[in-house]
Amino acid sequence: MNLGTILDSTHFDESDEAFAAFEEWAWEERALRLYPAQEEAVLGIALGSNVILATPTGTGKSLVAIGAHFIALAEGRRTVYTAPIKALVSEKFFDLVDVFGADRVGMVTGDTSINPDAPILCCTAEILANLAIRDRSAGGITQVVMDEFHFYAEPERGWAWQVPLLLMNDAQFLLMSATLGDVSELADDLSRRTQRDTALVTGVERPVPLTFSYEVAPAHEVVEQLIEDRETPAYLVHFNQSHAVEQAQALSSIRIVDRAGRDEIAAAIGDFRFSTGFGSTLSRLVRSGIGVHHAGMLPRYRRLVEQLAQRGLLRVICGTDTLGVGINVPIRTVVITALTKFDGEKMRRLSAREFHQIAGRAGRAGFDTEGDVVALAPEHEVENAKSAAKAAAKATGGKKAKPAKKKSPPQGFIAWSESTLEKLVGSQPEPLVSRMRVTHSMVLGVIGRGEAREGDALQTMRTLVFDSHEPRPAQYAHARTAIAIFRTLRQGGIVEVHVDERGQRLLRLTVDLQSNFALNQPLSPFALAAIELLDPESETYALDVISIIEATLEDPRAIIRAQEHKARGEAVAAMKAEGIEYDERMELLEAVTHPQPLKELLDEAFTEYLKEVPWARDFALRPKSVVRDMIERAFGFRDLVSFYQLGRAEGGVLRYLSDAFRAIERTVPEQAKSPELEELIDWLGELVRQVDSSLIDEWEALSNPDPDAHRRARALLGLDVDGAEAAVALAPPTRSVLTNQRAFLVMLRNALFRRVQAAAFERYDELAELDAARGFGEQKWRDALAGYYDEYDDIRVDADARAASLLELDRSSAPEGFWRFRQVLLDPNGDHDWAIEGSVDLAESEAEGEPVVRVERVGPFAG
Repeated sequence: MNLGTILDSTHFDESDEAFAAFEEWAWEERALRLYPAQEEAVLGIALGSNVILATPTGTGKSLVAIGAHFIALAEGRRTVYTAPIKALVSEKFFDLVDVFGADRVGMVTGDTSINPDAPILCCTAEILANLAIRDRSAGGITQVVMDEFHFYAEPERGWAWQVPLLLMNDAQFLLMSATLGDVSELADDLSRRTQRDTALVTGVERPVPLTFSYEVAPAHEVVEQLIEDRETPAYLVHFNQSHAVEQAQALSSIRIVDRAGRDEIAAAIGDFRFSTGFGSTLSRLVRSGIGVHHAGMLPRYRRLVEQLAQRGLLRVICGTDTLGVGINVPIRTVVITALTKFDGEKMRRLSAREFHQIAGRAGRAGFDTEGDVVALAPEHEVENAKSAAKAAAKATGGKKAKPAKKKSPPQGFIAWSESTLEKLVGSQPEPLVSRMRVTHSMVLGVIGRGEAREGDALQTMRTLVFDSHEPRPAQYAHARTAIAIFRTLRQGGIVEVHVDERGQRLLRLTVDLQSNFALNQPLSPFALAAIELLDPESETYALDVISIIEATLEDPRAIIRAQEHKARGEAVAAMKAEGIEYDERMELLEAVTHPQPLKELLDEAFTEYLKEVPWARDFALRPKSVVRDMIERAFGFRDLVSFYQLGRAEGGVLRYLSDAFRAIERTVPEQAKSPELEELIDWLGELVRQVDSSLIDEWEALSNPDPDAHRRARALLGLDVDGAEAAVALAPPTRSVLTNQRAFLVMLRNALFRRVQAAAFERYDELAELDAARGFGEQKWRDALAGYYDEYDDIRVDADARAASLLELDRSSAPEGFWRFRQVLLDPNGDHDWAIEGSVDLAESEAEGEPVVRVERVGPFAG
C-alpha cells in the first residue's frame, strides 16, 4: 500500500495520528524502523516546526522528506521538493509518484512541466525562487523541502536557496544536507520569519562509521590492497576528468575481477552498444571490473557504470567529485587522490565541506559495518619514500645509507600531507555564506507580483535586500543595484509610476512578461524577434535561424575552446605561409576566436531589444556555431568529436546538441520553419537519439501523462534496477536509424557531401579514412579525381552543390538490404556529368546508428 492510498482512505484529526500512520507504513512497506534522528525530524514537522536536518550521508534524509510531504498532504497543504540539479529532481519525482500516486505529484524543471498544480511539486531551487518572487502566495505552497541545502553557499546559485527563506514566511521549512556546518543563526532567523520553532537535528552518528587513513603509496598498490582485504567497491576520486580516465586505464593491468566475474559482467552488458573512441575504452575497462564516472561521459555510459556498480559487478570506479551530488552508487571505500583541486580560478586545498561531502559516500548501510576513506600522498612524496626505502635497503655492514636524492614538487604545487587530512577529518563544514544577487528579472518579478502600491513593491525589495543574510556593506551595494535597475526600467518605459485619486503612488508594468521569463532559455523571446529580421527566401535562412537559437544557449565550453584552438592553429599556418613575422602573428591571433555567425546583426538587434526588455541584461547573448558548423562541414556526432578531439567531453557535446534540438523545435514558430529547416530539426533530433536516446525519449516520456511512458522514463534514467526493467535500464533498446526516413536522408546527404568537400579540397587522407576500410582507398580516390581535374578546374561546394536534386537514390534493392546512390559533382560548367556512385548498407546503418556508405566508383556517367 502506498501513502496515497492511506491518504484516500484515512482522515487524520491530529498531527500525531499522521505521524503514527507514516511510521507504520515505513515499517510495513519498507521494513524500516525510524532512526532517532529521523523520528525527531518527522515529529518536528508533524508538530508544526521548521526542521534543519544536518546529519551524515546514509542517515535516511530521503525518508524524512517523504514523511514531511505525507504530513503536509494529511493536513490539506501544498508542499514542494527542491534540489540543485534536474537529474535529482527527476529521480525524486519518480520516487514520490511511486509513494503517493501520479495524480498527487508534479514536476517543473524548465525543460519539463508535468502536473504543475499537483499538491506535491518537484522543482529546481531557481524555479521555486522565481515563483516566490513573482507570486505573493507562492502558488499556495506552505511547506518547502530543500535538499542539498549547502548549495545556499554556491557563488552563482546560492541566491535561489535564500529567496524562499526571505519571502515565504507562511511556509514550514525542512532544510537537509550532510555538510551544513553551524546553522544556529540560520535557525534563529528562520524562526523569526516564520513564527515557528526551528528544530536542529544534528550531531548524529553515522549508522556506518568511517575510518580514515593516509597512504604514501601509488594508487594501484592501494587498490590491490583493498581488493585483497575485501574493502571494495572502491571509488577513486579525481578532480579532473582526464586524470580519472588515465587512472582507470592504468589500473587495467591489475587483475580486478576473476574469470567468473568477467563472465558475469559480459552477460550483464549483453548487447549494449559502445561507440568508437571513448566507448571502446570504457567497454574494455568495465569488462575488467573497472568503471569510469564523470560529467563529460555520455549519459548512457554513466548509467551503465551506475547499474553495474549497483549490482556489485564493478570493484573499482574512477571518477570525479560529482559522486558527492546525489549519485546513487554503493561504495565501500572512497580513495581521494588529492586533497587539492582547481576551483576555476586557482589551485587550493579542499574545504571541510567538500571533503566531508565526498567522504560521506563511503560505507553502505545494510551492506557494510564500516566505511573507509583513504587519502593518497602527493606523487613526489610517494617517489621520495620509495627512493629512501631503496637507499636503506642498499646499506650493508652497518654502513649509513647514502641519502636518496629527493624529487621536488612541481612548480606552483599546493602541498598537502597527513596533517592536512587530520585537520579535514576533525573540522566541521564551514558556516554557510550568503550569496544574494539582485537582477533585472528579480525587480520586474517583484513589481509584477500583484502589488499595485509602490510601497508594497519597495517593502518586498527591502526584504530581499536589507533582510537578507548579507553583511551590511553588501546590502547597501545590492540596494544601489536595485535602484539603478528600477531607474533603467522607468527610463525604458517598462515600469511607470502614477498617482491614483487617493494620492497613492502606483507601480505597473507596461509589458506582459511570459510566464517563465526567468526560467529556462530566457532569451527565447529575443530569438523570436530576431528571426523576423531574416529573409525567408535567403539561401542561408535555415542556417541563420539555427544561429539565432544557438546564440541564446549556454556556451559548451569544451567545444568553444576546441574551435578556438583549431581556428588559431589554422590562422597561424596561414600567416606563416604569408611570411608574417612572429610578433605580428601573436598580435593578429588575439582577434581569432571561435565561429560567431550573425554576430554583428545579433549584437545590434540585442541592443535595441534591451531598450524594451531591460531584464534581459541579466543574460548574455553568445553567438556561436556548433550545430551550424556540423551542417556546413557535413559532420555527424562522431565526426564532430573526432575533428575537435572531444572524446573525453562527448557527454557535454551531446547535452548541448540535445538542448539545441529542443530549443529550435520549441522556440521557432511553425510558420517560420521552412522545409529545409524542418529537415535539419529532424536530422538533429535523430542524431541525438542515435547517440543516446534517453536525452530526448526521457523528455518526451516525462511530458506524457501515460503511466507506461513514465515507467519507460524511469528505465531511461536508470532508476529501476530489479527485474525486467533493469535490463531496459542497462541496455535500452536502440531505435532504428531508418525509422525517421527524412532524418536518415539528411544524414546520408551529409555523409556524401563530406566526401564532395574532401574531394574539392583534395584531402585524400580524409577520403581514405572514410572509405579505405570498405575498399576505396587513397590511391583509388587520387586516380579517379585526376581524371576529373583533367576536365575541370574545381568542384563547387556552395549552397547549390548541396542541392537534394544532385543526389539520386535507387531504393529498389531495399529488400536485399541496400540502396544504390549517385552523388553528382557540381562542376564549374554545370555539365553534371561526374558523380560518386555506390551503395548504402541498411543493416550496417542500423547497427552503427548512421548511414554506412560504400563508395564503388567515381567518374563520368551518361547523364
